[in-house]
Amino acid sequence: MESKTNIVLVHGAWADGSSWGKVIPILQQKGFNVTAAQIPLTSLADDIVVTRNLLAAQKGPTVLAGHSYAGVVISGAANDAPNPQSSCESCSHGLSP
Repeated sequence: MESKTNIVLVHGAWADGSSWGKVIPILQQKGFNVTAAQIPLTSLADDIVVTRNLLAAQKGPTVLAGHSYAGVVISGAANDAPNPQSSCESCSHGLSP
């Protein structure tokens, strides 16, 4: 049995995890397991730790997607990631269905 691909979405500096609210159902309808991170925005290091911990909790292949500032966060979280099947994408502008 093949596991579903996980997608971890990370918000930018002037938002929170709810900013992915319209994107999540679209991805879920396409069969992905989707999680929106809630990074604390207290420091880059703190944001990377939260994202890395969320990445470590995923089972199976995982894609990290980050908006704006989160591009730096997901790059840091992906370094030495525990899940070697993870990949990193940075979305610098809006997503459309």
